[in-house]
Amino acid sequence: MSATSTGPTGWKRALGLVPFAVFFFLPLYAMADFSTRTIQGVGRTLDGWRNLVADPQIYAAILTSLGLAALTVTLMLMLLVPTMIWVRLRAPWATRIIEFLCLLPLTIPALVIVVGMRDVYLWVVWIFGESALTLSFVYTILVLPYAYRAIDGALSSIDVKTLSEAARSLGAGWGTTIARIVVPNIWSGILSAAFISIAVVLGEYTIASLAGYQNLQVVIVTIGKADGMTAVAASLATLLFGFVLLLTLSVLTRGRSQTLTPEPLDGSHS
Repeated sequence: MSATSTGPTGWKRALGLVPFAVFFFLPLYAMADFSTRTIQGVGRTLDGWRNLVADPQIYAAILTSLGLAALTVTLMLMLLVPTMIWVRLRAPWATRIIEFLCLLPLTIPALVIVVGMRDVYLWVVWIFGESALTLSFVYTILVLPYAYRAIDGALSSIDVKTLSEAARSLGAGWGTTIARIVVPNIWSGILSAAFISIAVVLGEYTIASLAGYQNLQVVIVTIGKADGMTAVAASLATLLFGFVLLLTLSVLTRGRSQTLTPEPLDGSHS
């Protein structure tokens, strides 16, 4: 007896997605329209987009933000992944403490973070110099709540203790167990944490502005006062880059889940 589908048909699903598509793409279209409009309002121009690489200030800000994103993701993963795995395996009693510490930045305003870290940053500047890339230390703290949730969800979906005990019983060390056994099984959560962190860093304005550094968002606001088309083009490029990251995450996680899903047994094995 075949099952009768009670869900909506394909065209109803597509029709239901139309309002969401309009809500999402209409602002992007308006930004693209404005960023390619001439000053006279007649015809189109790509000067605003050319300025993204032709203007030294914008180009330097893009490189700075990308460098901050790369450093932030690296520091976040080095800090969070081993800690969370170790807590799951050796110190389950500390789970709530780690969760509280990781979620704490959500409750602290950016102004308080900047003021509170002023004395610490004197040492950071003395050791690493006054480069804007030193903001990666602050951004690592800023992305902890989002990264923690992504990695915690991936760890909760597997039996970390059983996997690690099996690896240890076969002679694997703790480094091998984490790198070759646990991490591949939580790869989707790691990717989610990395991409969310990149999106947060690329869109951050308040801390960089208060600290006096020139990242992409600070430069966009500065240029927007004199050149609206270039500022809107830079904002649209940032949004599209974040969209591509999320799309890539969806494709990678879907492909990996299909790879890890075991093939169903046929009738001869039942």
